Amino acid sequence: MNLYIRYFDEECVVSSAEEAFDFLSSLPGITLDEALMKDLRQYMDSPMPYPKRYKVRPRVYFIVIKTTASTLAEFKVNGGRTQSLAESSEKAPAVTPFSKDRPGWYEGEIMFKRVVPIPGTAKFQYKDTRFKARCKAHSVQECYDRIIDHLRSRQDVDTRSQFPSIKGKNFSCSYLGMNPEEE
Repeated sequence: MNLYIRYFDEECVVSSAEEAFDFLSSLPGITLDEALMKDLRQYMDSPMPYPKRYKVRPRVYFIVIKTTASTLAEFKVNGGRTQSLAESSEKAPAVTPFSKDRPGWYEGEIMFKRVVPIPGTAKFQYKDTRFKARCKAHSVQECYDRIIDHLRSRQDVDTRSQFPSIKGKNFSCSYLGMNPEEE
């Protein structure tokens, strides 16, 4: 595991505690003592994935972030993401129920906050609006995306309207099969 260190405009990615100490000692205003060096070594060896900040003087800190990036350019391209393959595979099942490939017809229902003008004034209010649609899709995620895209493209739906998350209670979806029965 490597460390990204930043102090104002000075930043680098290091692969060992000694490299971190060399970088920090080259910065003006930072003095390394035994307690700081010991704490930085413990942070590097610990499994804790969270960033850490160290106080230099009142209201002045430098930050340290664990990363899998080996260079500063790689760190900036990845946006500082530090997920290992094991962590990303653990999080994958959380998205799977919505993106599971199951082609056919879906019936999605969404409750969104629609911006409606108040007559006689120049003001607006949010009004709960229910919208239900059947669409052909490959997953619940695609059904949700099609409904949201449809509502955003309509001229009678203001662009300031607020749409719920696919995970929230204001969106529901049911699978109807390959050939839904007409009612």
